[in-house]
Amino acid sequence: MTGDRAEERSVQEAVRRHGRSRAFAEAEDVISALLADPGVQEARARVEAAETELGMELCARLQPFQDRYDQAVRDGDVARLTGICPGKHGRWGRICVLDDGHETSMEEPHWGRTSEGRPIAWVGSAPDDW
Repeated sequence: MTGDRAEERSVQEAVRRHGRSRAFAEAEDVISALLADPGVQEARARVEAAETELGMELCARLQPFQDRYDQAVRDGDVARLTGICPGKHGRWGRICVLDDGHETSMEEPHWGRTSEGRPIAWVGSAPDDW
């Protein structure tokens, strides 16, 4: 009986894995189709332009936060780095360099630089889900 139950559980787990894999593949197909839509691409371009413009506007005031972040990275200052906004979107080439909680205390968007070094500002995580 123990062998039968183990085999049954193994089959059930394989079926679950297959179902999850299929659902993820179907979701990826839908997302890819949506992102390929010209209207979505146009909206994305407008959002990126606005984020870049706002990032440039805030640059003079918020550059000290970038400098502080860069210094903490150079020094390996873990204590300072853990006090920085958790809105790190490295997957998208963005790392917010403002203090943790800045959105409520300063009413500021996330702000940092892109992987290309351009200043960028963004609100929430919606632009990062593209």
